[in-house]
Amino acid sequence: FIDMCNHDRKSPHVLTGRAEPGGMLKVVAGANIDSGEQINICYGGGVAGNDRFVQDYGFLDSFDNGEAYDIVAKQLLGKMRVMEAGSGGAMRNSDRARALESLQQTSIEEDEATLATGGLEDAVKTAIEFRLGVKRALKSLEA
Repeated sequence: FIDMCNHDRKSPHVLTGRAEPGGMLKVVAGANIDSGEQINICYGGGVAGNDRFVQDYGFLDSFDNGEAYDIVAKQLLGKMRVMEAGSGGAMRNSDRARALESLQQTSIEEDEATLATGGLEDAVKTAIEFRLGVKRALKSLEA
């Protein structure tokens, strides 16, 4: 049943419980649901960014005005803690520096041009879209 719930960061419905052996998951309705209405939930509890979405679910959240990229950018800038499995820790400075350095290997314009050429394998296209989204979010936050 849970696999039939699509992601919507603005959904009033909540997934609760633990996804582990013996654990139980349930969807708690945050609004009235009409018969036949699709039920969406917010993957990652509203604190996950596109780094988690692409790794855990295989998609990039592009329907939230960039919020999923902003979360990643804030983590890279040390302005937001990583909400990984409830740990609430900050990224290590060395990890942040390495990630920021790797993003500088191409420019926003180069990434846009690569995507515009088309013909990319899905995984490569998704990786470049992720990289580009993070770069745009960093640029916006640093402005």
